[in-house]
Amino acid sequence: MTDASEPRPEPAPESAADALPDDLDVTRYVGPYQFPGTHRRRIAGWWYLGLAVLTAAGAVASGNAGLIAATVVLGLAGTYQLLAAWPLRLDQTEALTVAARTVGFPVGHTSGQLGFRGLRSRPSWRILLFSADDPPSMRGLVELDGVDGTVQGEYLEHNPEDWSQYGLGTPDPA
Repeated sequence: MTDASEPRPEPAPESAADALPDDLDVTRYVGPYQFPGTHRRRIAGWWYLGLAVLTAAGAVASGNAGLIAATVVLGLAGTYQLLAAWPLRLDQTEALTVAARTVGFPVGHTSGQLGFRGLRSRPSWRILLFSADDPPSMRGLVELDGVDGTVQGEYLEHNPEDWSQYGLGTPDPA
């Protein structure tokens, strides 16, 4: 319990109000968002391999077993980074186009997510699509390979959501 005689902390001045740092403020950017490419993993991979060479030289010069272990770890990390640096050849617009062709119904609202599959983290797009009618009567989920654009899987169904309480139609009796 706080005593009323204790001084209270002063409120922060207006200049110290909550605000995003300039590098996180996205309102100044104009144009479509571009997903970062996984090819940037090559930069880290080459750094790891360069450090592995330096630690190997240090291990040979000093005979330090810890540096030998560090060389092995850095070499493995660098090799993995280079192997996992898949080029993202299918951008979000192309992924949406392929997914819309795959589902076979006129597409309304969509949502895309870039994910990764497997030990080598191969990029893949997961696109959620709703039909263009109001309310949407169909929905689908399509997974596409981000490197070559092949369809990895698809799932289509009648939209089970009941929009009648909002005056937007009746549920589909599918």
